[in-house]
Amino acid sequence: MIQRLFGRAPDPIDDATWHQVLARVRWIAALDPVRAERLRTLASQFLQRKTITPIEPLQLDDTRRAVLAALCCLPLLEFGAEGLHGWSQLIVYPDAFRVNRSHVDAAGVLHEWDDDLIGEAWDSGPLILSWADIESDLDDPHAGFCVAVHEMAHKLDALDGVLDGTPPLPRDWQRAWARDFQQAYDRFAADVDAEREVAIDPYAAEAPEEFFAVCSEYHVSDPGTLRDAFPDVAAHLERFYGPPPGAPAAHR
Repeated sequence: MIQRLFGRAPDPIDDATWHQVLARVRWIAALDPVRAERLRTLASQFLQRKTITPIEPLQLDDTRRAVLAALCCLPLLEFGAEGLHGWSQLIVYPDAFRVNRSHVDAAGVLHEWDDDLIGEAWDSGPLILSWADIESDLDDPHAGFCVAVHEMAHKLDALDGVLDGTPPLPRDWQRAWARDFQQAYDRFAADVDAEREVAIDPYAAEAPEEFFAVCSEYHVSDPGTLRDAFPDVAAHLERFYGPPPGAPAAHR
């Protein structure tokens, strides 16, 4: 299936480069051998099919490119290479980047402002990441943050044409997912609005799609906190992404 969709099979990431990826990315080093090899294949496909564009003065050698590819493919371990459809470019800034926003309100007034971002995923356009924040995530892998996983969650969410926090799923699972995520999101957003202490990044209250993306980060980097705060959400994400790095894989 993958070969028919993408053409010839890509050359695998060479052993020396892959060992450097394992040394740098503790989430990947914690995968069991079967899933680690699956990720290596997905990352090889990523490198073959995606253009990775660093913004000067950032330079990306083969190891950094492989790290980026592997991080972006972590959410695809169960979903597969179909999750790479619909876009072709990864843009990597040296640090946080500024984006101009505009909005016309109901009265017809144009509002413009600048956002400082560390990542962004356009529906059918590029995925954009800050290298400094990638490095920060890798340096503190249990802090609940992984910007690459966050933005890839948005890419998966958008595959069905609607950015709503629910990726493409079989119908029965989609209904259960939407119900459980909406209930968890509503409770969480109410807590944030009331300025109560919350277990995960308050940014997750921005919208249901951000709740899904932030919870995806916690699935990778702080799954215990996610399970304690939102056990139903954590169960859905474990089914969707597979067990968190370091957890035993379920027998299939």
